[in-house]
Amino acid sequence: MLSHLSADIRQYLVVTGNYWAFTLTDGALRMLVVLHFHALGYSPLEIALLFVFYELFGVITNLVGGWLGAHLGLNRTMNIGLALQVVALAMLLVPAAWLTVAWVMAAQALSGIAKDLNKMSAKSAIKLLVPAEAQGTLFKWVAILTGSKNALKGAGFFLGGVLLMWLGFTGAVGAMAAGLTLVWLASLVLLKRDLGKASNKPKFRDMFSKSRAINILSAARMLLFGARDVWFVVALPVFLSQSLGWNHSQTGGFLALWVIGYGAVQAVAPRLTGSTKGSVPDGRTATIWAAGLALLPAVIALGLGADVSPALVLVSGLMLFGALFAVNSSLHSYLIVSYAGRDGVSLDVGFYYMANAMGRLIGTLLSGWVFQLAGQGASGLAACLWIATGLLLATVFISFALPRRAAHA
Repeated sequence: MLSHLSADIRQYLVVTGNYWAFTLTDGALRMLVVLHFHALGYSPLEIALLFVFYELFGVITNLVGGWLGAHLGLNRTMNIGLALQVVALAMLLVPAAWLTVAWVMAAQALSGIAKDLNKMSAKSAIKLLVPAEAQGTLFKWVAILTGSKNALKGAGFFLGGVLLMWLGFTGAVGAMAAGLTLVWLASLVLLKRDLGKASNKPKFRDMFSKSRAINILSAARMLLFGARDVWFVVALPVFLSQSLGWNHSQTGGFLALWVIGYGAVQAVAPRLTGSTKGSVPDGRTATIWAAGLALLPAVIALGLGADVSPALVLVSGLMLFGALFAVNSSLHSYLIVSYAGRDGVSLDVGFYYMANAMGRLIGTLLSGWVFQLAGQGASGLAACLWIATGLLLATVFISFALPRRAAHA
């Protein structure tokens, strides 16, 4: 069956398979690090610091990675990313006494570089496989790719919690490193085309977007993901474990199901936004959906302060937040691929995901710092949720400036 597909699509399927395999280990590793180091007695702020380099180098990688992809081809940036993730996992196989904050931060830095090389490669490749006039198809393909990736990330969260209980930290990391090594070796053989090479080699200064639409969308994306991670990365899993008494499998399993559901909603976003009936999303669509999400964290925060079960408030609030956030994320993912130029597409996509990584970095730092400063527990989580509300209101304000009709560079 695969032999009847075009060479471009077969190559893209390999890129997507690599992206999925990487995402599974990335989600598992994040859950492993949060739960393992919390069990060792690390404070929320110290746990957040473990991810600082992961997010910081994600910012740098997206900026430089787009330029590398245009020069080297997306197949090479994908393989480099896989190899770096194997090295990052291997760094965590050292004796427990070596697992200092600095060492784990260094390993997370490599993992951050690897992850964003993979994401940039996969998201950029899809632009080259869909005709410029087929915007409905482009939205559908981007939604399916993004949704399936997040479903696998959720499965990775669950896998991380289960492996930690079954194999321990070292055994879990070793199993993931071995599996990803096999994927990397297969990728070296199967990925042969220089997909995504720019016909005119861009200069280094071209890493920064000159498109007003892309700059506005990037700012909105930064605020959107900062609003999610300010309570989701550190505050939420620590609250579930510390305040609600959930064990590793329960915490990992719940967050896994949340992300899987989030990915499923992303995959059907074209139906939810009406694009299957012929309308193509634009800046107005993104603004409306951002407004629908903006006040939800405040409602959850108020619920935590009321005389209601905190577990009920969080579970119900998270379900609604995940659904609305998934549509917002899917709309943004479509718009950046739509706005990006076809020649050297990775430059525009890389710049946009640099802003995405910056939002995650800001959110991660605030998640650990605010949660600890506000006394942890329900008060700490509520403080993080109020900050999320402010960031989402800023997202709505910025989104008003997005083009009202889908623009093409």
